[in-house]
Amino acid sequence: MADPTTLVWRPTLAIFSTQLSSVFRYAGVAAVLMLAAQNGLADTHPEPIGAIVRDHCVQCHGQNGEVNGDVDLLPFVGSVSELGNQSWLPDLIRVVESGEMPPPDESVIEAEDRAKLAGALKQLLSQASAERVGHAPVRRMNRFQYDNAVRDLFQLNCVVFSLPERMMREHKGYFDPASGVMPDTVMVGSRPLGKSQMIEPRLQGVAPFPQDLRAEHGFDNRGDHLSLSPLLMEAFLTLGQSVTQSPDFTAKRVGIWAEFFADPNLSDDAQRREVVRQRLAPFLTSAFRRPCDDAMLDRYAKFVDAQINAGLGFTEAMKSVAAATIASPRFLYIYDEASDKEGPEPLDDFELATRLSFFLWGSLPDEELLRLASQHRLTEPDVLVGQVDRMLSDKKLKRFCDSFPAQWLQLERIVSANPDPERFPKFYYAKYRNSMHMMVEPLLLFETVLIENLPITQFIDSDFTYRSMLLRDAYREDVSPQDRKQGRGNDVMALTFRRLPVTDRRQGGVITNAAVMTMTSGPQRTQPITRGSWLLTVIFNEPPKPPPADVPPLSEEPKADEAQMTLRERLALHRERADCRGCHEKIDPLGFALENYDPIGVWREKYENGRDVDMADTLFHEHSFQNVIEFKDALLAEKDRFTQGFTRHLLSFALARELESSDVTAVQEIAAAAAADDYRIGTLIRNVVLSKPFRMKMNPSHHQDNHDQREN
Repeated sequence: MADPTTLVWRPTLAIFSTQLSSVFRYAGVAAVLMLAAQNGLADTHPEPIGAIVRDHCVQCHGQNGEVNGDVDLLPFVGSVSELGNQSWLPDLIRVVESGEMPPPDESVIEAEDRAKLAGALKQLLSQASAERVGHAPVRRMNRFQYDNAVRDLFQLNCVVFSLPERMMREHKGYFDPASGVMPDTVMVGSRPLGKSQMIEPRLQGVAPFPQDLRAEHGFDNRGDHLSLSPLLMEAFLTLGQSVTQSPDFTAKRVGIWAEFFADPNLSDDAQRREVVRQRLAPFLTSAFRRPCDDAMLDRYAKFVDAQINAGLGFTEAMKSVAAATIASPRFLYIYDEASDKEGPEPLDDFELATRLSFFLWGSLPDEELLRLASQHRLTEPDVLVGQVDRMLSDKKLKRFCDSFPAQWLQLERIVSANPDPERFPKFYYAKYRNSMHMMVEPLLLFETVLIENLPITQFIDSDFTYRSMLLRDAYREDVSPQDRKQGRGNDVMALTFRRLPVTDRRQGGVITNAAVMTMTSGPQRTQPITRGSWLLTVIFNEPPKPPPADVPPLSEEPKADEAQMTLRERLALHRERADCRGCHEKIDPLGFALENYDPIGVWREKYENGRDVDMADTLFHEHSFQNVIEFKDALLAEKDRFTQGFTRHLLSFALARELESSDVTAVQEIAAAAAADDYRIGTLIRNVVLSKPFRMKMNPSHHQDNHDQREN
C-alpha cells in the first residue's frame, strides 16, 4: 500500500516549506528614515522639545547611567526625530499626556510644554504608523482551533476531543446570538473543575496534542509561540489518521459522508477518478482556505488512485486522503502569502477570509466567505461589514466566547486558587469547589454584552449579573424561599444560572466578582499587589514589570510585631526600596481599592484583628475615592483609557501577534469609533476588522534573497 506521507504529505511539506522560509526569515523593514526631517519637525521643534526632555526626563532616563523602565532618553535630547523608531514611544506619550511622568516628587512640566511635547511625539508616531504595519508571523493552529477546524471540515456533530480550556459549555442551546437576547435562565457546564462536565459526544480513540502555553500578557494563538517541530509534525500525521480511523467516524457523525466518503460504486476506473477529483476540489479548497491548483489536485487524486489499486476500498482510500489533508502544513498553518512589495499592501480576499474566520470563529472560513473571496468582493468595506454582522449572529460565535474572554480575564488562574479550608470552609461545597460557579459569572456577563451589543463599560460596572443558587449563598445574599425553591437544580451535570439585577454597585462587572477576588488572593489573605497588577494588565493593558528578584514575598501570616497592623501598613514596611516605589504608586491604589473583598470575594468591613479596612486612595494621581463605588466611578471617568486597553487586547487576539507602535493609531481610531456609539462592543469589533492592521500585511519576499546573499 502506498505511504500517504510519501505521496501527499511530504511533497506538500516540501512545497510549503519553501514559502515558509521566506516568511520565517522575514525580519522587518528598515527603520523609519528621519521622519522629522521629512515634515520639517526637526527644524521646528528640536530645541524646545529637546530642552523639555533634557530638563525633565533624563535625570531618571539616561543621565549618570540611570535608566528607569529600560527607557533611555539621553540619546534623543539632540535628535528627537529618532524617537519615532522606538517601540516604547506609545507608552511615553501616554505617561506624558496623563501626567504620570515626571512623578509628582520630580520637576513639573508646565501644561503648555507638556502639550507641546505630547503633540510632537504623536506626530512622530503617526508618521511611523503610516509607513508600515506589523508583520503577522506564520503560525500553526492551536488545539482549540484544530478541533474547530476539523469539526467544520467534516461537519462533525461532535467534538474531536474534549478540551478543558473551553471553560464553559452550554446546555440546551441557550447561546443564540441571532436573537440578540440572552435568556434569563441558562444551563452551563464548568469544564476544568469537574469530570462530569467533560462528558460530551466525541470521537473515540482521538487524544488531543498538548495545550499550547499563553504568551506573557497575551493569548494562546500567538504566532511566536506556535512553532511546529519535526516531532510534532509527525504527531499531526498520526493524529489525522486517528481522526478518520476512529470507530465513531461514520455516516452518523460525519456530515459530508455522502458527498465525500460514500462509495459511488462505479466499475469504470475513469469515471471513478473523475468523481474523486470532483469531490477533492471543494474539500481541499475548504481545508486549505483557497482554491487548489491542478498540480495539487492531481497529486491528491493520484494518491487515492494508488490506495485503491493497492486493494483499499473507496471509502477507506478517501479516509486516508482526508487524514493526509488535515496533517498537511497547508491545513495546519495560518499564513499570509509573501509579496514583492516593500511596504504595506492589502490582504488578498482569501487571506482576509482566513484572518476573519479565525478571529471570530476560531476555525476555517465557511462556504460563503470563500465564495465572496473567489469573487474578489470580501475586501469591499460594505461586504466585509455585512460578513462581520453575519458572523456575529452565527452560533459559531460561541467559540470566540470560549477563547477570548477567559484568556483576557486570565480566569485559568482560578483553577489553582486554594483558599484555606479552615478559614473558608464554604468554598468547598459538597466535594465541589465554589470556583466551578465563580468562573461562570464573568463569562456569562461577557456573552450577554456580546449577544446584546451592550457597552463594554458593563465590564466595569454592570447593572445585571448571572448567578447560581450556590453562588448567591457564597455572596451571602438574602434569598427568598420561593427563589431558593426555583433555584434548585442538579449542579453535577449542569449548573443553573439566573439573570439578576445588580442593585448594589459593590457587585457587578468583571472587577469585583468572586472569581477575580479569589484567584488574586493567597490561601489565607488577600494580595493587593496581585489584584492591582491584574487590574493594570487586564483592564488598562498596562502590565507592570515583575518585581526585582531579590525582593522576598510578604508572608501569609503577620509577624508578632505586625499582628495589629492593617495589610496596607504591613506592605508599606515591606516595599520601602526606591526601585520599587514607582510601580507601587500605580499598583497599590488599584489593589487596595478592592481590599473590602476577602480572599473568596465576600464583603468585609474589618480585618480579623478588628482594624477597619483602609481602601481609600487616588487613581492615576487624579481621581480620589473613599469606597469601592467611588472607585468604579473613577474607572468610568477613565473609560476611554479602558476602551483603548480593551481594544489593544482584542486587536492583538485578532492579529495573533503582539501589537507594535505602528498599531497605536489604529487602536485610537477603533476606540474613538466605539466611544461615538456608546462604547458598544459590536462597533468595536467591526472597526477592528476594518482597521488597517487587520486588512493589511507587510511580508516582502525579497528579504529571503537578501538573507541568503548575506549567508553566502
